[in-house]
Amino acid sequence: MIKLSILKAAVIPVLISGLLCINHHSTAQTLKKDTVLQPVTDSSKQVDAIDVLGRILHKKEATGNNQAAKRLNFSVVPSAGYSLSTGLAADAVANAAFYTGKRHLENLSSINAELVFDTRQQRIFVNRWEIWSPGNQYKFTSDIRWEKFPTDNYGLGTRTPSANEYDLVYNYVRAYGTFFKKLVTDYYLGIGYNLDYHYNITQDPTETSTRDDFKAYGQTTTSTSSGLVLNFLFDNRKNSINSLNGAYASVIYRQNSTLLNSNTNWRSLLIDIRKYFRPSPTSNNVLAFWSMVWLSSAQTPYLDLPATGQDTYNNSGRGYEQGRFRGRDMLYIEGEYRFGITPNGLFGGVVFANGQTFTNYPDNKFSGFAPATGAGLRVKINKHSNTNVAIDYGVGIKGSRGLFVNLGEVF
Repeated sequence: MIKLSILKAAVIPVLISGLLCINHHSTAQTLKKDTVLQPVTDSSKQVDAIDVLGRILHKKEATGNNQAAKRLNFSVVPSAGYSLSTGLAADAVANAAFYTGKRHLENLSSINAELVFDTRQQRIFVNRWEIWSPGNQYKFTSDIRWEKFPTDNYGLGTRTPSANEYDLVYNYVRAYGTFFKKLVTDYYLGIGYNLDYHYNITQDPTETSTRDDFKAYGQTTTSTSSGLVLNFLFDNRKNSINSLNGAYASVIYRQNSTLLNSNTNWRSLLIDIRKYFRPSPTSNNVLAFWSMVWLSSAQTPYLDLPATGQDTYNNSGRGYEQGRFRGRDMLYIEGEYRFGITPNGLFGGVVFANGQTFTNYPDNKFSGFAPATGAGLRVKINKHSNTNVAIDYGVGIKGSRGLFVNLGEVF
């Protein structure tokens, strides 16, 4: 669920298998006996990268039916690569998955962190939390990040040509937090606060494009968006890291206000819907669908507008680099089929397709459609939290293509 920022990649070396696991023991016997939400195969019968590493080091996983199940599984994936837009890059991604209750009846909680350095001055630190209380009575989510992020800017709308490309550099601080209370089973109401602060915004001084939407929209060197959010949530997935079935629906209304030190009063509405099917009860193959409607009002700062890869986990639009398309309103759809390659669960694969459209500027009308498709490999690094390393290659229109690497499924 965390994207390693290796886009437009020319070469990416094999992921270093410096994979760690804390309390690496099967929890299957203590999980809720819900045949709809559980995998068809006990994790103790599967193999992950930890097992492979243990066999190489001649170590065996402890077994025994009387052994108490452990709560915490921890995975780390370091990697190195090269990107035309970032140069040489070094990334480290960590994921901790755990249950907050002794009987493991609640949804799986997770903490994700990512650290990125590259030779073209891109620096990223991201920390996200999704914590479920015992009995799923409460949920807390947060997204804290700091970025020094040179990016390619193309303007507003779906029909922006590649020739419009120029560098836009900025520093970015994000602080999001939402607290949810269960209304009835699987339905929640959340209240939170969102801060987006961009500073030291500059663009390529050699920019000579005849169409510069950044300037026309209202170029600034800083922007602050500070507001309250109201979030209606439905979520019956047992494991958000790798959902086998169930559904997720989120409706987020955000109201930014100058009373909270926002530069302008603006609002947005984000509707995010995901559905997962297991076509066969005898396998863990999954057919997954994802759709988003993201609307924003006038006076939304340029860098806060809906854009490719600007969702919470920066995963939308595989086949295009982050920020390739941008507009005041966005429509998005994606489908993916996940399948096993080896019976022991170590390797799997996916095929996917997605499409996106954005409104033009200044008429704010939808025009054009940007499809993409691709395939990928899955490597199981933690069978108990069902965490995969996802390596995908996506192809879009007008020669856009790239390699995308995640810790966890894309959605």
